[in-house]
Amino acid sequence: MLKKWVEKWINNIKLRTKLMGLYLICILLPLVLTDGVILYSMISFEGERRQHEVSNIASSVQYTLTSMLDYSAALAQSIYINTSLEDFLNTRFESAADYYDEYYSFVNESFFKSMTGMENSKVTVYADNNTILDGGEFARLSAAKDAPWYKQLESAESDIMVLFFYDEWKSPYMEPKRKIVFARELDFVNKNSCKKVLKIEVDYSNVVHKFVSMKYEKPIYVCQNGKIILTNDGTNNVSEPFETFNRYEDVAYRKTISLYDEQLEIYVMKEKDTVLSVVTENLHWILLMIVINVVVPFLVMLLIEHSLVGRIRELSRAFESVNKDELVKLRNARGEDEIGSLMQNYNLMVDRTNELIQTVYKDRLNEQASNIARKNAELHALHSQINPHFLFNALESIRMHSIIRKEYETAEMVEKLAIMQRQNVDWDSDMVEVEREIQFVEAYLSLQKYRFGDRLNYELDVDDDCQKIRIPKLSITTFVENACVHGMESKSTPGWIFVRVYKKGNELYLEIEDTGGGIDEETLERLEDKMKTVTIEDIKTHNHVGILNACLRIQMVTDYAAEFSLESESGVGTLIQIRIPIVTETDGREE
Repeated sequence: MLKKWVEKWINNIKLRTKLMGLYLICILLPLVLTDGVILYSMISFEGERRQHEVSNIASSVQYTLTSMLDYSAALAQSIYINTSLEDFLNTRFESAADYYDEYYSFVNESFFKSMTGMENSKVTVYADNNTILDGGEFARLSAAKDAPWYKQLESAESDIMVLFFYDEWKSPYMEPKRKIVFARELDFVNKNSCKKVLKIEVDYSNVVHKFVSMKYEKPIYVCQNGKIILTNDGTNNVSEPFETFNRYEDVAYRKTISLYDEQLEIYVMKEKDTVLSVVTENLHWILLMIVINVVVPFLVMLLIEHSLVGRIRELSRAFESVNKDELVKLRNARGEDEIGSLMQNYNLMVDRTNELIQTVYKDRLNEQASNIARKNAELHALHSQINPHFLFNALESIRMHSIIRKEYETAEMVEKLAIMQRQNVDWDSDMVEVEREIQFVEAYLSLQKYRFGDRLNYELDVDDDCQKIRIPKLSITTFVENACVHGMESKSTPGWIFVRVYKKGNELYLEIEDTGGGIDEETLERLEDKMKTVTIEDIKTHNHVGILNACLRIQMVTDYAAEFSLESESGVGTLIQIRIPIVTETDGREE
């Protein structure tokens, strides 16, 4: 059962669709999956390589930072074990002069001055000794107790710290700036000595310069407590506070390091368009795979499809000629395969069938056509004898008789009636110029004026550039007649009928408006729908035959490109708008 259903379903699919399905399922899909796996492997390998790369960069940054602070640590250790320094700072000086003499003696006789003047660092030793004076490399401990670095050192568990901070604790004469401070308590062997603290202030600008000069390929941020203390993106401004790091979604690798009990975060950022860069780097291989795996099989499939489906289509189009008087032979019956053999056999069948059609069917049709032509000629002769000229002659006689008897109003009515009758009788062409149609409308309204008197008023407004445009005959008159019959007859008060013809762009606008009784909403909706979708059967079975007839002829002449709109309100009036595309004359007519 399933086999029969599948076979029936496949038989209902066009051959070209079958071939394309075969190509997609059996060739393209496996190739795409295979190439996708290869591309995924390439991207995964590249991702691992890049991850290893950023890991190495983070380790390199750690080594660089450690190296930058190694000098400060070594200097701090040298000062820590300097017993001469301890003796100098523990001495209680009698006067300032005694301090200066001892200070210059200590500095000149030791290597302290040369040792502390290297690497663009500023070394200051603070001692809890009120007899020393602030200046040079020494200061009283009370001068540092309110400094942020000292408070942090005091609250820390360790006696050695590296501090990165924005120093706003300055005198009014100095601007705040970023600082890197290596601080250590100098707890000498002599426990009875005064308290001493070492501060090594590292030049922040020099550290930034060294960090940037490493020329890492990726953006790097070194952060402390969410603040960016170092970066290679060019935003290390020494006079501005540290910025907050908020680009966590762009981090490719994160490493936490500890520098003298300070936790630092190293962020190596992602490269933009990593996948795109991988694709770009391997674009030549990807294009080669696409050509080999997709383009070449597709071209081969197109050749096979053209060979099979193309010839089958020619056969199908040839068989469509069975509805004609004569079957059409294939001009290019080609190929040695089964389809080629079928094409050649079709041409043999066409030759035999056309002989039979010519002998039996076509000769009989020619005979019937001759009989019909003869009968049409006889009918035409009869019709020509019933010429409507007698009616126009009779109307002209009545008009002249009325003029002789000075009944000019009757004569004018007869003249208008003659104009209308000629328009109705003359159907050699369904098309008429706008100016002639308006003449007919004016004649009709003039006659209706005699009937309605002051109850009927009208106004005709036609743009000059619309006069020579051709439209279906009675296109306007039919709607004007409807306005009179269904609009004015139901209204006892005076009313107006407006006819407007104008152009907008490539469209001709016909508007017929009356101030009659109007149309109720249900009838309006039904009539407007029929005007847009009218057929010949509707004309036979519906009211408003005149309007539907005019709409159908307009649609047939314009290849159903015309548009109709209908607006009405009970007791107020009705507006009909017709939009007809304006095209140049083709095949002897203008739309």
